[in-house]
Amino acid sequence: MAEEAAEALLPSSETGKALVGRNAFVEELKEFGMSSALETLCGQAYGAGQYRKLGAFTYGAILCLFLVCIPISILWLLSGKFLRLIGQDPSIAAEAGKYAIWLIPTLFPYAILQSLVRYMQTQRLIIPMLWTAATALAVQLTICWAFIFKLDLGSAGAALSITVSYWFNVILILLYVKYSSTCKKTHAALALSKEVYSTMGEFFRFAVPSAVMACLEWWSFELIVLLSGILPNPKLETSVLSICLNTNSVHNQIPYSFGAAASVRVSNALGGGKPQAARVALSVVLILSATEAFIASITIFCCRYVWGYVFTYEQEVITYLKDITPLLCLSIFLDGTLVVLSGVARGTGWQHIGAYVNLGSYYLVGIPVALLLGFVLHLKGEGLWSGLVVGAFVQSIVLSLITGFTNWEKRAVEARQRMFNEQMLPQNDFLE
Repeated sequence: MAEEAAEALLPSSETGKALVGRNAFVEELKEFGMSSALETLCGQAYGAGQYRKLGAFTYGAILCLFLVCIPISILWLLSGKFLRLIGQDPSIAAEAGKYAIWLIPTLFPYAILQSLVRYMQTQRLIIPMLWTAATALAVQLTICWAFIFKLDLGSAGAALSITVSYWFNVILILLYVKYSSTCKKTHAALALSKEVYSTMGEFFRFAVPSAVMACLEWWSFELIVLLSGILPNPKLETSVLSICLNTNSVHNQIPYSFGAAASVRVSNALGGGKPQAARVALSVVLILSATEAFIASITIFCCRYVWGYVFTYEQEVITYLKDITPLLCLSIFLDGTLVVLSGVARGTGWQHIGAYVNLGSYYLVGIPVALLLGFVLHLKGEGLWSGLVVGAFVQSIVLSLITGFTNWEKRAVEARQRMFNEQMLPQNDFLE
């Protein structure tokens, strides 16, 4: 009976698409994380008035990310076999592998898009990005509906609509960059020049720890969802934790905007030699983000009895989701602070420190606690998610201490030296 109830919760094809959708997101997160190096380089270049160098960093980043797309494409080709290898249901793994292959074309426009977003963001050109993103979204919704319901392409149509949307967004931003007077001094006569190639080493120096910093955190969430697949009644556990993860990641776009603002303001201020402005920006954004996270947590907690109906009508899933909602709300609140502190780390150039913090917080503390609570103490999905909460709490404490003891004057000097190619200060000299 338990097995039959589990099978009724979610069709294997939908579970497979959910798993690979999250897996695809994390693989794209590698590109997202690597492009975050531009928040340091472009942000500080703009603050220092080194506009030509800002453009060179952006072109170099696009070339680097295109190279990274090749091994990621190979991983996606093999994702179905990998899921079977780690014990996932064969029907789920097969559907996941099929969907992943259709998602491969999204990688290359995504690489360009994320670089251009950082290029625009660090120059505070937010409104043009808002309009291009809104237009691209409208196009994707239309194409996705046509591909799935009119052309009957199913999951392949959904994946292809993402590709079309990314390319459309890229074209719109490139047109703006080409014809807008605000971008002329940062992109003119730079494409494929020697100056661009010379920035690739500097980009990788920040991009690799940026990717590690982002991926270590999100891999811990994905690992928890995968571990839920080997609990008793795996379809129920996977369904509920996938809903929690999707809820958390969708909400995370709001505090991420605060983190992006903190990154831009801090990097611009440090590049311009204004450490006091960096302190003020950090304080303001932390207050705004904490307030938003508190409101969001309270709202979801109050809606815990009906929240599950957004995703399913299966009563077993809805009841379980209601029970785990307090832990989800705690995660959302902690993330409100974490994304701002992570944004400050990117703007300052601390990605390597952030990577160590994430490694220790989640893999030395969070995941072991999740395994203990979920499998040893038999708290199942609630125990697994509790481990993530513990990891996020440790991460927030450590990042807060690092940020609180930062010598911003030294960071401003270091940023200026980086932009004007002078001798650098030691990278581990970040405290007063």
